[in-house]
Amino acid sequence: MSQDYFVLNNMLNIPVNGQIPLHYDQEALENFLKNEIEPHTKKFVNITDKLTYLVKNNYVDEAVFKAYLDAHEEGYINDFIIQAFSRAYDFGFSFKSFMASYKFYNQYAMKTNDLKHYLETFEDRIVLNALYLGAGDKQLALDLIDELISQRYQPATPTFLNAGKKRRGEMVSCFLIDMDDSMLSIGRGVNSSLQLSRIGGGVGVNLSNLRATGSPIKGIEHASSGVLPVMKLLEDSFSYSNQLGQRNGAGVVYLNVFHQDILEFLSTKKENTDEKIRIKTLSLGLVVPDKYYELLKTNAPMYLFNPYHVERIYNEPFSYVDLTEEYDNMVNNPEIDKTIINARELEQEISRLQQESGYPYILNVDTANRTNPVPGKIIMSNLCSEILQPQEPSKLNADLSYDAIGTDISCNLGSMNMVNLMKGPNFAYSIDLAIRALTTVTDSVDIKEVPSVSRGNSLYHTIGLGVMGLHTFLATNGIAYDSEEAIEVVDAFFLAMNYYSLKSSNKIAKEKFEVFHDFDKSKYADGTYFDKYLLEEFEFSSPKVAGLFKNIALPSIEDWENLRSNVMIDGLYHRNRLAIAPNGSISYINETSASLHPITQLIENRQEKKVGSIFYPAPYLSNKTIEFYKTAYDMDQRKIIDIYATAQKHIDQGMSLTLFMRSKLPDGLYEWKKPNNLNLTTRDLNRLRNYAWTKGIKSLYYVRTYTEDDEFESVNSCESCMV
Repeated sequence: MSQDYFVLNNMLNIPVNGQIPLHYDQEALENFLKNEIEPHTKKFVNITDKLTYLVKNNYVDEAVFKAYLDAHEEGYINDFIIQAFSRAYDFGFSFKSFMASYKFYNQYAMKTNDLKHYLETFEDRIVLNALYLGAGDKQLALDLIDELISQRYQPATPTFLNAGKKRRGEMVSCFLIDMDDSMLSIGRGVNSSLQLSRIGGGVGVNLSNLRATGSPIKGIEHASSGVLPVMKLLEDSFSYSNQLGQRNGAGVVYLNVFHQDILEFLSTKKENTDEKIRIKTLSLGLVVPDKYYELLKTNAPMYLFNPYHVERIYNEPFSYVDLTEEYDNMVNNPEIDKTIINARELEQEISRLQQESGYPYILNVDTANRTNPVPGKIIMSNLCSEILQPQEPSKLNADLSYDAIGTDISCNLGSMNMVNLMKGPNFAYSIDLAIRALTTVTDSVDIKEVPSVSRGNSLYHTIGLGVMGLHTFLATNGIAYDSEEAIEVVDAFFLAMNYYSLKSSNKIAKEKFEVFHDFDKSKYADGTYFDKYLLEEFEFSSPKVAGLFKNIALPSIEDWENLRSNVMIDGLYHRNRLAIAPNGSISYINETSASLHPITQLIENRQEKKVGSIFYPAPYLSNKTIEFYKTAYDMDQRKIIDIYATAQKHIDQGMSLTLFMRSKLPDGLYEWKKPNNLNLTTRDLNRLRNYAWTKGIKSLYYVRTYTEDDEFESVNSCESCMV
């Protein structure tokens, strides 16, 4: 009986008379809640009884409740706390799919120490999040309950999972740390990775500054082993350290494409590479300056440089040198050790590896820095390639203490659910609430284990508000993802999101009498950031799209001018505000498509540990929406890039942009493919990466390749299926 819900869910994959039997998913949901959740949920007399138990047994932090006590009250549970829980229960929330409920109860819901009983419902998790993020402000907490239970705003997994708990990890999604070319920094970096992974974050590490293989150490030639041994140390660190067993450690290493160890770096992910150098769980990212694309175009020789010599010539780490500007000078400098390769052969190697493994990620670093509105240099990204913030290097003493603490990065993330936000009562206020929720996270987080991360967070108050559900919003409104109307939706939406997030950050700066460090040196302070919005009024071309935005006040030039004036006078609280994350697990719970991507399958086959396949229908799949749910693998990837490029105009950081490729491409998908040459080639990937760069894309995440041998289910290949 207890496994009937899996059987029912899996029956989604068997078409009945050419139709997708969606009713089985609802039957699986009902069966799961009745036969798995209800019998295994600990029962309490009332809310007070439940909260008392949770606090006394160290499940919930009573400080979250005490923040809402008035001065004359004692204890930790008062009328307001009861009101908050009642407000959530009265909403009448229900999960819309089996996957949503399964994900919540298996990944997020609090359980007894023996893991045999559930201690909270979705409503409970919502209230604990809202109370924590409200930080003692009763009205803010109540409003956040409305936002979260209505699923207009969704905190990222670390916040949603940990908020309100007594025993928890941090609320932060990921971290970025820089290493310099010294054993001290490597040791500190490995320890930092251990600590950050332990408290629950994915970690990005910059290796570009490390000297190449064979470099001298203390004047002894050919002594350095290069970056590969450091990659091994980091991989072992992430594998060992995790968040109380709840989230596996995960990390990514970034290397500049002009580093002398670049070929060895890429070889660690090859299928046929030697086990001694194979990197299995660590992700790879490339830092790619504009100069690389120029060399691809001209086919001129490509020089790789040793950071050891570059740092001694320029008196700063390799990552902080403008390689595009200094390339010719470095080539002509005899004091810099260098190696010659062919850029186009390297490009082919990158594409082959992406076909095999999905790696490496690509950071178009000059594009990121050209559009960076704040002081400093962006040198790397994070595990999902959407965080793009300047860093400053640290200096260490011999005992690994800091001579000078630099600034590394913590990613405080959350996402709007576009479908529900666009139907909500007040777009601007929803954005404001999300910014305030994220502000609580950045203000309350103090990563003492890594002082450079702590310092960066305290100086800059950075956040990353994102969006999920674009494809669902388009499909439910009868708009094709790969259409001009979709581009207009994205342009208008992110224009509004940027404006209202800036407005909120400005308001918070005035309330707190504080701006981010070095605000006065930013393009916000001198007003130039706003120039692009003062050129012409935004106007809709499509009446249909205009109708979707009829209840949302898009900013006029006058609005932008007023905001510009207010920001120049009172500043901004957050140095960075917007970033589009992948939104994996939380999109299922929110019943919406992930991030800005198209769906990958009409009925997604999700492999879950221990239980096998769970099938997830595209959100709101129906006979009305099915024709607008073209899958990512059946789409010209340039259309996806165009969507992201349109959003990128309004986003100060980056986006997790995945490319989806079939091993055998449909006829007519790309005009350069001949009918007799439909197989995916490395040249196709080369073209797409170059196209993304020309469109102003700052970063590329995974390349996911579908092969004919993949076990894609029959429902998804049944073109005639109806619902």
